[in-house]
Parts: sequence; C-alpha cells; structure tokens
Amino acid sequence: MKWSKLSEHQIRKAQAEGQLDNLKGAGKPLPPPGHGDFAEAAGFRIMAEAGALPQEVELRKALKAQAQKLAATTDPAERKREMAAFADLQQKLAIQEEARRKFYSTR
Repeated sequence: MKWSKLSEHQIRKAQAEGQLDNLKGAGKPLPPPGHGDFAEAAGFRIMAEAGALPQEVELRKALKAQAQKLAATTDPAERKREMAAFADLQQKLAIQEEARRKFYSTR
C-alpha cells in the first residue's frame, strides 16, 4: 500500500472514531508561515510550550526591549551606553544564530 493511501486511510479511520473532534485550535486559521525552517519552528514551539526557551529567543526578546529603551533615551551620554548594550545584544544573537546554522549544516 502506498504511503499516501495508508496515511489517508488512518486519517479517515481517526475521523470515524471521533479522535479528531474537539482538537485544540479546531476551526481557527493556521498561523502564517514563518521565515525559517518548519522543523525548527516546531522545535521552538515545543520548547516554548514546555517553558524552555533557547537563548536565541531570549536574546531576541531582550533586543526588542533594548530597542524600545534606546528609542526612549534622549541624553547623549546615556544614549551612547544604550547603543553599546544594543550592539552587544545584536552580537550575541548573531553568534547564537551562526552556531545554530553550523550545527544544522553538519548533520
């Protein structure tokens, strides 16, 4: 039996048994596709649901907060410190992204 026919058979069987009724998110539109790899996005989602965010995600949140802080700063000396902190976060994020890319390219 072909894989497509087997999977279609299993789906129809589950529907007939009511296993697909009242699923989380039923009747809601699918989220828009991200710009990254689907498997990677699924992994991030699973980790987020478990309360374990990767450092890359935490750095993105910190970078967004730092950008807001930088936008609200008017004092030149303080702004320079905030810009340095922003650049530091950008560098850390770039390092994490590069490490992830290297990890997945060696597999």
